[in-house]
Parts: sequence; structure tokens; C-alpha cells
Amino acid sequence: MKTKKRILNLSLALALIFSVLLSFVTFEANCEDLRENVFRLHIIANSDSDEDQALKIAVRDAILAESDNLFGECKSLSEAKIKARESLAQIGEIAERVIAENGYSYMVSVSVEEAFFDTRVYDDFTLPAGNYEALRVEIGKAEGKNWWCVLFPSICVGAAGKLTDTTREDSAYVAQNSDRYTVRFKIVEWYERLRSKIF
Repeated sequence: MKTKKRILNLSLALALIFSVLLSFVTFEANCEDLRENVFRLHIIANSDSDEDQALKIAVRDAILAESDNLFGECKSLSEAKIKARESLAQIGEIAERVIAENGYSYMVSVSVEEAFFDTRVYDDFTLPAGNYEALRVEIGKAEGKNWWCVLFPSICVGAAGKLTDTTREDSAYVAQNSDRYTVRFKIVEWYERLRSKIF
């Protein structure tokens, strides 16, 4: 009798573990879909001084003011990435102009590259930690706090972009209902940090 009870308890425990792992695998697949189908803007300040942080915001505002002209016609993620690569010099010039207007002479580096982002909670959605492709603007030494948003779909520009424009519906649901997945987002962040350090 005790043996049967132990076997039953073990079976229930294994079934629970399996269902939790299966649930996490599905959640991670949705997170990966978000990572692969979102293009981010990433601006890094020279330092954490108040002046450098204010300059970062001024550069951000100038780039966002031009982003609709640059990316407004893009209908797909691949188009947005191509347009970003074609516009690197123009975006660099915008940043350099703002920096000079504010009395600084910092160098600017602009690139499209993959970068690691922590979990980010926006007003209406959450993006999981992990590697994303981003338009990256580095000001000066780029040792200060950074600012980022979603460039495509154009959510950070105040346009009518939606995550469902580029991601699966279930992935967008996860991002837009993050309060239901708080623990999973934490686990994904821990897992992605560990993975990025190892690989």
C-alpha cells in the first residue's frame, strides 16, 4: 500500500514538473518570437552626470523627431533594418548637431547590432530580457545610463504601431499581459543573462 502511494505521489510530482517545464518552453518560444520581430532604438549617454543624461535625452528627442520621416514608410521589420543601415550617417549627423548645439564635442558612434537588454516594462507591454537587434547610438565614452524603445513596430514614436504588426498574437499577448507572467519574466531574465555570459 505504501509503495503504491509513493509511486502515485512520484507520478503526480513528475507530471507537475513536466507541465511546468512545458509551460516554460512555450513561454520562452513566445519570448524568442518577440526578440526576433522587434527592432529597438538604444541610446547610451557619455556618463551618468546630469548634464550627459540631459544631452542623451536631447539626442533622443531629435532622432525621434526624424524617425517618422526615416521609418514611416517601412512596412516590415526587414525594411526597417535596411533603412536603419542606410541612415546611419544621417542619424549620426543628427546626434552630432544636437551635441554641438549644446556645447559639447563628444564623438558619436551609430550602428545596427545585436545587444543584450534586460526585461523592460513599458506602459502597455513588457519585453523579455535577451538579445535584440537595435539601432545603437553611443555618445562619447558611452559609459552612462542608456535609453531604449521599440523603433519597429514604431511604438516609441507615438505612431499606431502594435506588437501584433510583427509578432504572433500569442507572443503579443504575453508582452501585453505581463502581470500574469511576472515570475516567468524573471526566470527568462535570469536564464538569458546566464546564457549571454556563457556564450
